[in-house]
Amino acid sequence: MTKNPQILLIYTGGTIGMVKDYQSNALRAFNFEKLLDRIPELLQLNCTIDTFSFDEPIDSSNMNTKSYVEIAEVIEKNYKNFDGFVVLTGSDTMSYTSSVLSFMLENLEKPVVFTGSQLPIGHLRTDAKENLITSIEIACSRKEGKPIISEVCLYFEYKLYRANRTTKINAERFEAFTSLNYPPLAESGVHLDFNEELIYTPTQTNKSLIVRKSLNENVVVLKLFPGITKKVVQSILEISDLKGVVLETYGAGNAPTYPWFLALLSQAIKNGIHIVNITQCVGGSVILGHYETSVGLKDIGVIDGKDMTTESAIAKLMYLLGDEILENDFKSIFEMPLRGEVNF
Repeated sequence: MTKNPQILLIYTGGTIGMVKDYQSNALRAFNFEKLLDRIPELLQLNCTIDTFSFDEPIDSSNMNTKSYVEIAEVIEKNYKNFDGFVVLTGSDTMSYTSSVLSFMLENLEKPVVFTGSQLPIGHLRTDAKENLITSIEIACSRKEGKPIISEVCLYFEYKLYRANRTTKINAERFEAFTSLNYPPLAESGVHLDFNEELIYTPTQTNKSLIVRKSLNENVVVLKLFPGITKKVVQSILEISDLKGVVLETYGAGNAPTYPWFLALLSQAIKNGIHIVNITQCVGGSVILGHYETSVGLKDIGVIDGKDMTTESAIAKLMYLLGDEILENDFKSIFEMPLRGEVNF
């Protein structure tokens, strides 16, 4: 007889974990130990759910590398005892958090599903219940005794995405996230339909989970705009101890051809700063050298971010810089897909 899946629900903070006190009209943290009392529908999932809540819930805006490591360590400590993990965080920075966790968790063979909500779990019209119930169902889903999902994902409003492909696009609608450069891994309707051909499958199994906890915070996002000045670009590139830059360019990776602009970038690269070209567009890809306005970037050695999201590029920079990759290998390794975050 097959044992019911064991799922660990990890609450870090965020809107989903709030309930309204109708006497004071204030929001207070939800006691996840009473989860089944609030959502009895979970009993129909035929799984065992344990909960872990951070001592002090983290607001989405306060997420940082320390928080990333704390989440990873909870998974690491409980990895052998559970069949899947559902992580509840604030939606504002969920794409950043889930993207970096996808890199930190190496040799992952179990589902790690991030979810949250736009309205608190105790709100009359909340999206929290559906997001939570379906995320747990996804973490439980198995085929031929093995989990269907074995990567870090993000579930929101009927769609399961590869986490490091997502971006939050709406602060008010329930359809808060999108993944324009990679299709959903699953869609929830009358049935929970998995697009199995899109889901990552481990090539080698029974390998020990490795958790990469060294993240380098010395990175920055530089978003270009018409009229950006030499003084602004120079001040950013000369930040003390700066190691990596996500350069948000126009369209297919285009940027100004001003001599001062290319000279500043070139000098930064010579100084050991890794610069990644990411398009400002939500969908589409950088194609370095496709237009004259990106030839200069290619010639000076800017890294081609292809169709990576800004969130994923920042996460990957932190991860690779923390891993102390050799300077000569960094560009080629960054441009390779490590967790399905980029088309190759």
